[in-house]
Amino acid sequence: MLVAAATLSAFTLTSASAQAAPPAVGAAGAPTQTYIVQTSEAPAATYNGGVAGLAPTRVAAGAKLDGSAKNVRAYRQHLAQARNRVLDRAGVSSGKVKYDYTLVFAGFSAELTVAEAARLKKTPGVANVWKNEVVHSETFTTPAFVGLDGKSGAWRKEFGSPERAGEGMIIGVIDSGFWPENPSFGPLPTPRRDQKTIDAKWHGSCDPGVERPITCNNKVIGARWYASDGEISHANAGEFDSPRDYYGHGSHTASTAGGNHNVTATINGGVAGVISGMAPAARLSIYKVLYANNAGTQSTGNSTDIVAAIEQAVADGVDVINYSIGDSLDSFSAVELAFLNAANAGVFVATSAGNSGPDAATVDNGMPWTTTVAAGTHDRSATKTVTLGNGQVFQGAGTGPVAASAPIVDARTSGAAGSTEQSAAQCVSNPPSLDPAKVAGKIVLCERGNNARVDKSLAVKNAGGVGMVQFNPTANSLNADFHAVPSIHVDQTAGAAIKAYIGAGGNPTATISAASNAKVRAPLVATFSSRGPGASTGGDLLKPDIMAPGVDVVAATGPESHNGNLWDTNSGTSMASPHIAGIGALILAKHPNWSPMMVKSALMTTAGVRDNEGQPIQDQADGTDANPLEMGAGQVAANEAFDPGLVYDSGITQWLQYACGIGADVGDACDSVGSVDPSNFNNPALSVGDLAHKQTLTRTVTNVSKLPALYLPTVQAPPGIKVDVSPKIIALLPGKKQSFKVTFTRTTAALGEWSFGSLRWRDLLGHDVRSAIAIRPVAAAVRLEQSGSGASGQVALPVTPGYTGTLGASGHGLQAATVDRWTLAPNEAVTVDVTVPEGTKVARFATFDADYPTGTDIDLTVYRLNPSGPPTQVGQSAGGTAEESVTLTQPGTYVVEVVLFAASGPLEVKHHRWAVPAGNAGNLTVTPPSQPVTAGGAASVTAAWSGLTPGQRYLGVIEYTDGTTTVGSTNLFVVA
Repeated sequence: MLVAAATLSAFTLTSASAQAAPPAVGAAGAPTQTYIVQTSEAPAATYNGGVAGLAPTRVAAGAKLDGSAKNVRAYRQHLAQARNRVLDRAGVSSGKVKYDYTLVFAGFSAELTVAEAARLKKTPGVANVWKNEVVHSETFTTPAFVGLDGKSGAWRKEFGSPERAGEGMIIGVIDSGFWPENPSFGPLPTPRRDQKTIDAKWHGSCDPGVERPITCNNKVIGARWYASDGEISHANAGEFDSPRDYYGHGSHTASTAGGNHNVTATINGGVAGVISGMAPAARLSIYKVLYANNAGTQSTGNSTDIVAAIEQAVADGVDVINYSIGDSLDSFSAVELAFLNAANAGVFVATSAGNSGPDAATVDNGMPWTTTVAAGTHDRSATKTVTLGNGQVFQGAGTGPVAASAPIVDARTSGAAGSTEQSAAQCVSNPPSLDPAKVAGKIVLCERGNNARVDKSLAVKNAGGVGMVQFNPTANSLNADFHAVPSIHVDQTAGAAIKAYIGAGGNPTATISAASNAKVRAPLVATFSSRGPGASTGGDLLKPDIMAPGVDVVAATGPESHNGNLWDTNSGTSMASPHIAGIGALILAKHPNWSPMMVKSALMTTAGVRDNEGQPIQDQADGTDANPLEMGAGQVAANEAFDPGLVYDSGITQWLQYACGIGADVGDACDSVGSVDPSNFNNPALSVGDLAHKQTLTRTVTNVSKLPALYLPTVQAPPGIKVDVSPKIIALLPGKKQSFKVTFTRTTAALGEWSFGSLRWRDLLGHDVRSAIAIRPVAAAVRLEQSGSGASGQVALPVTPGYTGTLGASGHGLQAATVDRWTLAPNEAVTVDVTVPEGTKVARFATFDADYPTGTDIDLTVYRLNPSGPPTQVGQSAGGTAEESVTLTQPGTYVVEVVLFAASGPLEVKHHRWAVPAGNAGNLTVTPPSQPVTAGGAASVTAAWSGLTPGQRYLGVIEYTDGTTTVGSTNLFVVA
């Protein structure tokens, strides 16, 4: 795939893993750490035969894998034998194995020394070895808002009543556990119409755990907990070694997806409303993999446990998985591979898009076999006002009563002795950061950030304060939380004005009004919701897929971390994802033979792009019309999704082709299935992140209605883009498929800017199948990276120009690396300061496998130094080897942290760095320097080098111009 060099971000992460925990020390003194080992055979979800005496276990499209079936049990035993063989060959004890994976992932996890991991990686029968990855949670009645409740809602229209909505379905929730005493998880009335259906598919169990054991019932029919990393699971002293939820995140997501209907939620002693899960008649199975951190501000887990939980969920017989977890990286990993195979086993997977908005290219969980969910607001809002003593009035969000007129102080100048200015400003409650002598009897201005929003009002209350004004220091959502004192949440503009009023001196005062509950314009795309384009494709696959409510959602929680409350509000894409999981379960209950991608397509093509006032959905961050990179296909519209007319389906072959197209490591699968440009994957949306003048995409649709249908297309072309659809008519019998082509040609659209539109297929039966269109024209589609070797040599670089005229090409560099050298012990870190001058074409920091013994593991983290404030992390490369690299283009002063994560002993670590200036170093020739090109035609440039010093590593940049303007560049890396 050619990618426009003009789309390079400020930094590029080249690793698929987040920073892992420090290695433990084995009994023999050698450092150990957890690895996931993938064996070379297919898991049961994808095994299609070939082993003598073992029948295929892969199921047909629309069917579900039964982990208890005789052929599946036999094949899983075969995989266990294969595991033992590779362990024997590598000389690794089977006692080191933590988890066996056989259904959605073929392999195991084990606590290994670096030498053992290295031997396994080279052992016949092993496809891949991943270092364990650390992940984290991404964090009033929404059913009516998404089209479920009400006389014409899907609950009654499709199921007769809410009490039957989701019968026969099992939703698996991989999260932080659940609080079993919450009424949202109380037993369902008996007898159950769907009990035989549940009994036929359910193969799970209920593990009560050790600390504060839980019990299951006919609502929560299964519960398990995973804690392979004791440091994570015991980081917070209040956590439980059981499926019981301390943090509250898992209870919230589980009750949103499938909590009981008509539950009265009370918060801080007052009724917050009557709530329901999306699929209230569905059963739940809980898989606890997340544990609260020491500060209680986040729940974290690791990929070893998560793969085990996915494996178990499929074996147990769940129909749907909700995964409100992320690593903030859009990349392929062992978890993504497990979800690929879970989807192939017939399980619909909903995932959160991440909470790193409103910045672009921040979307998480971006693979096509899952449904990635953005967060939006909903139509019920609790608003308040704060009135200052000078008469200024500001509106914000809030619940609860009035705070009568009182003096107002800035928390930043009201800190307790020993607290930092920042912790005081953010009203940290533990340890106490506010001085009662300065706060008692006053309203306090607190800054959002670092600790939980409700913990800030608790800090104010504990210090004797009578009210709180919380402000956003930068653009973010406004949240109507339930606070310990009367509170209001205001934006950054109001916050600055209130701070200035306090700072002016005199006797500043304020009054906070009581909450006013009103129906408001919605949805808006939440400011915090992560945005596309996805880093793994540059936007050639549109992500996120869809939007659901994720702001101020009331649901179950863990009372021990929520001031004793069984319910609370939460905001995040974590809250949006279970809406889609629950609605997905409803669709599967109605269409049990649909594949997960058919469900996904039905949700996407029926989603809405207008709000409850009939206007285009807005972006909360800037008030502009939202686009598909922010909200995907749009706001979920559950009522319409049960009868979409046409669906865009796909299966494992297409998923593997996609993985191969983005360069994911899927073993030798690419040799058999080939690859596909991500733009050409059969996704319900149409997206091209590097349109060089013209490109044609192919899509295939299936008629899922019961009648023959005739569809005609309607195109809303992206501005400056010509769109041609062929054929002009689709005629399909029930169950039949047809392909069509869509050709995009740039006319006047701005280069490097996204342009949006839609394609709608409509029939005479009322079906309206809408596909979002996202196109970014580029002046030239080029390779971002090219490697070469030898003291002299050359490479050909393909270019697809987006214009007709002249293509110029020149070289910068090649520059030999500056090498920093340190002797480090395993798990020892060192830092180096690096200045990247103005005018630098590219900067890079790297280490290389070739410099170290097999099995060495090095991690790099890069921080940018700021004139004021702490350093900002701008890049990290932390894979399971010594091959690490971070690339950036912005000038500045950086600190690079180099960690010898694991090694057989102390060794010399070599850190390579480059800051390539403008200009040719005399060792690089680029030909032709100029050539005529035609828009959309093929062109080629040759980069040749000579006179390099053998053994050194060089970096340079090939820059392309249209004669006056740079249109792209390729980083050229050469090992002489």
